Amino acid sequence: MHLLAPPLPKTPQAAGSRAAPWPCLLLAVLALAAAAPTPQEAEAQLRAVQAEEQRLAADRVAAASRLQRLESATGAAANQVAELARRQREEEARLQARSAELAPMLPVMERLALYPAETLLAVPLPPEDAVRGLLVLGAIGRQLEADAASVRASQAEAARLRRQTEAELPHLAAAQNEQARAAAALDAQLGQAREKRHAAEDAATEAARRAEAEAARAETLRAALARLEAERHAAEARARAEATTARQKLDSDAAAAAHRRQEALARPAGPGLGEARGQLTAPVAGSVRRGWGDGGDSGQANGVTYSAAPGARVVSPCSGRVVFASPFRSYGLLLIVDCGGGWHAVLAGLDHFDAQAGQAVREGEPVGVMPGWDPRAGGPRPGLYLELRKGGQPVNPGPYLRARG
Repeated sequence: MHLLAPPLPKTPQAAGSRAAPWPCLLLAVLALAAAAPTPQEAEAQLRAVQAEEQRLAADRVAAASRLQRLESATGAAANQVAELARRQREEEARLQARSAELAPMLPVMERLALYPAETLLAVPLPPEDAVRGLLVLGAIGRQLEADAASVRASQAEAARLRRQTEAELPHLAAAQNEQARAAAALDAQLGQAREKRHAAEDAATEAARRAEAEAARAETLRAALARLEAERHAAEARARAEATTARQKLDSDAAAAAHRRQEALARPAGPGLGEARGQLTAPVAGSVRRGWGDGGDSGQANGVTYSAAPGARVVSPCSGRVVFASPFRSYGLLLIVDCGGGWHAVLAGLDHFDAQAGQAVREGEPVGVMPGWDPRAGGPRPGLYLELRKGGQPVNPGPYLRARG
């Protein structure tokens, strides 16, 4: 007598379809289980992805450094052209003013030059007055000759400066072309990184965007920084509560997801700064035009303002996380990097951003671009403003900035 296996349970099937044999289903399940990575393999894969991200970030830092070296050459050429153009404008303004002063006297000068004696005799004067008139006319003539010589010299100097400016323009154009090629290559790298970030946004990115929206409503920079910190702590508290709730419900998948979220939010933004020993990168290749504590219309400066080449690339002074990248009050486009340990680097005066809230950045990694400007035009020149804050209070960034080699 043979024992028969119980019949397999029937499963509903659509009309016209055949149910897969149970052994095939079992094999498929076993195959999926075999394909799933072990915890050790998943950890190794995560480390490999992180290492690749670090390598790509290092490539972007190196590319930005090369670009800034080219921008230094562009900036030098632009400064030379701007200085020559300034001197040319001043000389032309001086020439116009002198010409305007001499214009009413031109008819008299012309008549005296052609008919000196007749001009004097045409006026009925006693002999002694006529002699004095001749002396005065002689002095006036000599002064007019000097004025005319000054005008001719101003004309010659203005023409020389114009020629010198035009001779410098090809050097500026060549430097700008090199800068543009390097900038385009860097933009391509940034575009690829942006696509990868969009495909793998984490809890820290979501929390940073909520904090950014909240900080944008603040009235002052200090209040905005306080709101950013408050939102960060609130997000960490919410993640801890979610993890606790999931563990209490014995939902392992939800608990694992909540734990990953909690880890992402609790991860330090950056290493912090510590002692002032030159550990920050200057955010742009340029010169300081207004230093910490310098006076101005708005009082003493709480930061440092740089002048740079047209369209210069701006890099993060520290490693950390971008917590704000949006317009803010009179600052215009404002970018804030959380350097860790309560330290924030504030950058204002950008034309557009290369980074967004929630993005982790390395020291020297590009985060934005300054506006362009015409060296020949004169007028106000764009500046990049850097402010360093600890616990919301401004700190002199000078001792923390690394000298450019």
